[in-house]
Amino acid sequence: MSLLEAAREVRENAYAPYSRFKVGAAVRGRSGTIYKGVNVENVAYPEGTCAEAGAIAAMIAAGETELIEVAVIADSPAPVPPCGGCRQKLAEFGRSDVPVTLATTDGARLDTTIGELLPGRFDVSHMDRC
Repeated sequence: MSLLEAAREVRENAYAPYSRFKVGAAVRGRSGTIYKGVNVENVAYPEGTCAEAGAIAAMIAAGETELIEVAVIADSPAPVPPCGGCRQKLAEFGRSDVPVTLATTDGARLDTTIGELLPGRFDVSHMDRC
């Protein structure tokens, strides 16, 4: 199964009763294992969870700490980019050259990288004096 297919499949499990905007995400860990996540809304906004964060949490729970590929899919007019917080989360666990595929359920696709999504990212090197 491709990473995009995994994201498309898991998207159906998203919990989005308020916005009805289902998002699926999949990340591939260094081992090659695919981890999936969905957005999970909560009536008490902003207590929900993004799909990307869910996929990363699944990867970490499985004992991996590095992702090497990302895919995100939503039913939207154009490929939906990760929110700012998720961009930083992706940057925490993936190098700047990690490929990111953003897609729509209609087949539109945008291929980018973590570095292009988050230029000038904050990373551990900024804490060298701590």
